[in-house]
Amino acid sequence: EDHLVESGGGLVQPGGSLRLSCKTSGFTFNRYYITWLRQEPGKALAWVSSINPHGDSTFYADSVKGRFTISKDYGDNTVYLQMTNLKPEDTAVYYCAADRKSPAAWLHEAIITPSIFTYWGQGTQVTVSA
Repeated sequence: EDHLVESGGGLVQPGGSLRLSCKTSGFTFNRYYITWLRQEPGKALAWVSSINPHGDSTFYADSVKGRFTISKDYGDNTVYLQMTNLKPEDTAVYYCAADRKSPAAWLHEAIITPSIFTYWGQGTQVTVSA
C-alpha cells in the first residue's frame, strides 16, 4: 500500500509557483508529523519543511522560509507545499514523509535517510529553469 503519494511537480520558470500535494492513507493523519524533503542529483536528502500533527505548528529550512508554505487538509488527509518565487536551486525531487517523532528528534542528524520515517513517498520532480 502506498501510504504517501506526491503530485504537483513540473517545470516552472524562475519566480514562478507550484503547489505540491502529499495524499496520505492508511494511518491516523492527526497523529503524525508530515515532512517535505528534497534531493538534488548526487546530493544528500535535505529537509524542507514540516508540520505538526494538529497543523498548528510549521517549520521551515532557512533556504525556503518566506517562500514556501506547508499546510494540512484534514478533510482530504492531504498535506500541501505551496512554493512561490521559485529559484533554480529549488530544482530537486521532492518527497513527503510521515512519522510520530518531531523533527527535533532527527534534524540534528548529519545525514537524513528514509529509514528515519515510518512512511515515505515516491517523490515528484520539480525543475526550475528558464
